[in-house]
Amino acid sequence: MTLKDKTTVTFYNGLTTIGGPMIEVAYNKSHVLFDLGEVYRPELKLPDESYQTLIKNQLIGDVPNFYDPKITGKPIDTERWEHSAAYISHLHLDHSKALNLLAPEISLYAGPITAHLLPALNENGDFLLPAAGHEKNYTRPIIAAEYKKPIKVGDITLEIYPSDHDAYGATGLLVKTPDKQIAYTGDIRLHGYHPDWVRAFMQAAKASDMLIIEGTGVSWPEEKHDESSEEFTGPKNEVELTEKIVRLQNANPDRQITFNTYPTNVERLLRIISDSPRKVVLHAKRAHLIKDSLNEDYPYYYLPEDKKYSDLNPELEVSYDELLADNHKYLWQAVSDYDKLQVGGLYIHSNAEPLGDFDPAYKPFVEQFAKNKIEFIALRCSGHADEKELKEIIGGIQPAILVPVHTLHPELEENPFGKRILPKRGQTATL
Repeated sequence: MTLKDKTTVTFYNGLTTIGGPMIEVAYNKSHVLFDLGEVYRPELKLPDESYQTLIKNQLIGDVPNFYDPKITGKPIDTERWEHSAAYISHLHLDHSKALNLLAPEISLYAGPITAHLLPALNENGDFLLPAAGHEKNYTRPIIAAEYKKPIKVGDITLEIYPSDHDAYGATGLLVKTPDKQIAYTGDIRLHGYHPDWVRAFMQAAKASDMLIIEGTGVSWPEEKHDESSEEFTGPKNEVELTEKIVRLQNANPDRQITFNTYPTNVERLLRIISDSPRKVVLHAKRAHLIKDSLNEDYPYYYLPEDKKYSDLNPELEVSYDELLADNHKYLWQAVSDYDKLQVGGLYIHSNAEPLGDFDPAYKPFVEQFAKNKIEFIALRCSGHADEKELKEIIGGIQPAILVPVHTLHPELEENPFGKRILPKRGQTATL
């Protein structure tokens, strides 16, 4: 058996950052790549998001034979690689933003929800990086994979499993070669809406030769995650979060209440809508996203400068002026014009952008509410497993080799069942 007949795993990015994992599994003349995101580091204040700039600043991986030659200037070695494919685990930009950089002839797979939602999110060309030779709002074809149905890529087989994260439609991945199995969690948790899906993935991944697991939950050793860490402050699960929003409404019957959530956290938004004692009104852009992706209609409003969406039901429109004047009937999504909100009102920031203290935009964003005498409540529920959950996931899979990625401190994740490796950027492990 020659080296090329062995299973190799190469780690190109996302090893000591929260986000951006790019990993290749290869066997003989077949190889697959996952994910295709960009590390989020706004503090760098980059001049542009060109391929060269992103590579130079290590925001994407320097991955050979996958990127579009029109972008890299380097041809793909098709003699070396006869079978190629890529996969993205979920919608978040640190896992999907660079997908348009993938060579157009390489098949790209995702779970069905992710495959359907991404073109809608990129409708205005402001979600994904642009593809060479296309309009700004182009989204390259994504194949909607059936859950648990094998996908053949030469000598490699992919199986995609539904999982749980705060991105709607998140998935995990099993990669099988003729002699090895590698499990990749994507972003994962056990305190979301579907812990049963996660445990089913754990069972399918049991005794894998390698487990590549996200480790966001061990990124802040200086903090007690169950008490003071920003990531794990607040409600312990999604049910508690929705209940808290309901309680805030009941406790403030004569007060303007607004909120915002992250656009890809569709399931949280739907739970808020279904449980809210007030009528929930969405900004038209978000209502359009829900209509386009789920074909469901919800009350909405337009800002004065907004474009109109032809797919929204005119009977469900609520005037912006009525929302600004209301203090008891509506819970509505505020996305701008915060200085127009009522003095003494309440705004709920639920994992919306800006995402937290690491973003330079977050502090001035929060301060404007205090300036306008509006109470600001950050009500978050992490999309990531905490330390206890990470141990449970590792314990459920019991891998021969553990590889922590997507964390500031990969060395803090341990493997009681075998080896642990902490690869460097560009390093290859042979199984």
